[in-house]
Amino acid sequence: MGERRRSLGFYLLAAFFGLYVLFLYGPTITIAVLSFQGPNGGLTFPLNGVSFHWFGNLFERQLVGDFAGSLKRSLCLALLVTLATVTISVGAGLAYRKRFAGDTLLFYLAIASLVVPSILVSLGIGLLFDLLGIDPDWYSSAFGAQLTWTLPFGLLIMFAVFSRFNPSYEEAARDLGASPWQTLRHVVLPIVAPSILGVALFGFTLSYDEFARTLLTAGAENTLPLEIYGMTTNITTPVLFALGTLTTAFSFVVIGTCLIGVVALQRRRSRRGGG
Repeated sequence: MGERRRSLGFYLLAAFFGLYVLFLYGPTITIAVLSFQGPNGGLTFPLNGVSFHWFGNLFERQLVGDFAGSLKRSLCLALLVTLATVTISVGAGLAYRKRFAGDTLLFYLAIASLVVPSILVSLGIGLLFDLLGIDPDWYSSAFGAQLTWTLPFGLLIMFAVFSRFNPSYEEAARDLGASPWQTLRHVVLPIVAPSILGVALFGFTLSYDEFARTLLTAGAENTLPLEIYGMTTNITTPVLFALGTLTTAFSFVVIGTCLIGVVALQRRRSRRGGG
């Protein structure tokens, strides 16, 4: 039997997809290559030597800016936002399994911030803190501003998950004498655990690189995206490229860790089911 020949349309679509991937990741690859400039290298091609000089320079004291402090603040803020997003999303998903008065209005209010321009959300929260006489900061006003971005995604995911959840699992657990807490802990949460990891990944990555909603709410101490933006007017060396390469690599590590966690949970569930 002869090999089936692919149509011209297939190759055109494959070429289009390849160009799209190149357009999507080309800038990141360019920055990664330029971050390996030699000590006398600049911000453009051709490379003036190849070295790890600018990666080492990241951990030295800069003339302006605070890489280490802004990175620490971004990580702490992302973790706080992730924890809040997961907790509220799971709780709301459980609550919305039963109808209650005003549930539709509350749902649309929760996701309304997705259609509001991010800079307006940042401006509104900043003005509110000013009217209340509270100084904005990354752990208060910026935390709330970022929740308006991450929480709707978490809610939509958990609502979709629990809308397809089979209640017979809980009924079987209760028939075997499990309390409501034991049912939640040993039956419901293990089943939806991959989705919870997905919500956590959304929360962390959206918070870690959020710029617009943090711009007017972070106060005097910058997060990493704000620090990078501010340094583009002062630092004209490949140290910014090195920072971008490291943060991109860190993002892939976070995504990979979550994927490994999902696979591990699925295998654990399969072993339990097989046992």
